[in-house]
Amino acid sequence: MRPISLPEVAYGATAVRPDWGDLPLPLRAAIEARLGARVTASTTAGGGFTRAFAAVVETSAGERAFLKAAPLTHPDADAYAREAVVTSALPPGIRAPRPRWTLATEGHYVLCMEALDGRVPDLPWKPDDLAAALRAWHTAAAALSRPTSPGLPHLSDLVRGELSWWSEIAGGRAPLPPAPRWVRERLDDLAGLEHGLPALVTGPGMLHGDLRIDNIMIDAYGEAWLCDWTWPCLGAPWFDTVSLLVTAYASGLDADGLLAPWAAPAAGVDGALAALSGHWLTRAAGRPSTASPHSRQHQRFSGEQALAWLAARRNWHPRN
Repeated sequence: MRPISLPEVAYGATAVRPDWGDLPLPLRAAIEARLGARVTASTTAGGGFTRAFAAVVETSAGERAFLKAAPLTHPDADAYAREAVVTSALPPGIRAPRPRWTLATEGHYVLCMEALDGRVPDLPWKPDDLAAALRAWHTAAAALSRPTSPGLPHLSDLVRGELSWWSEIAGGRAPLPPAPRWVRERLDDLAGLEHGLPALVTGPGMLHGDLRIDNIMIDAYGEAWLCDWTWPCLGAPWFDTVSLLVTAYASGLDADGLLAPWAAPAAGVDGALAALSGHWLTRAAGRPSTASPHSRQHQRFSGEQALAWLAARRNWHPRN
């Protein structure tokens, strides 16, 4: 087994969010009126990379709900509204929290979802947790071979427009982010892998679009739930599997063996790892994020691990 790599901050503790008591009093009153009972307890979500409110609340009536709230002028409000539409249309066989209601009031958008009794998986991945996550995604991918949400972007277009940073760097249109020294000599190879990726990820199915460890919850029965459906798109489902398995590679596990059942083309996997590593490392080199002080470390860690997995697959070494 390879050495295990861990991020600087655990994925269950990356968020900096307001607590229930930090929300404006009129907003809290409106939410309680919609809940039909007073909120008596609140547990703020520790995972994620936004500053928007997200918490499991308990009411005086003994009910639990997962609440998200953001100012209407903030992009998070649009993301929450999109999540409400997408999750409400998911087929029933998919393990994903469903919305109970939405509310636009007091200058905020509020999304109330089913509350899960679960946890974010730990790193390194426990084999049972990872197996559960892969089962949940396999079930979801099969159910979404016919998309349930209209108007979704195509992954191939997203790759061309947002995930082709090595091509930009090789063309002198963007600076090289901090990366292993051997990367400079492989820029043309990395750009070539990106260039071939759009044709390989084309597909009619609906993807989660942001499948990573902190968007997974493991419930009390050991089953995995897929959360935060804010960036779905159309394409080949193995791309999401590659994205999820970057942390499996970091955990010292056989990521290629775990990916084998998905019948992903080798050039597609390499292209996905190239595109993801370029995107993450470029983002990590940006200014400190106003959303979470830990988002840049997440991007750096993810980019480094995706690049290491790619180098291992292609037998690239610093001396080559």
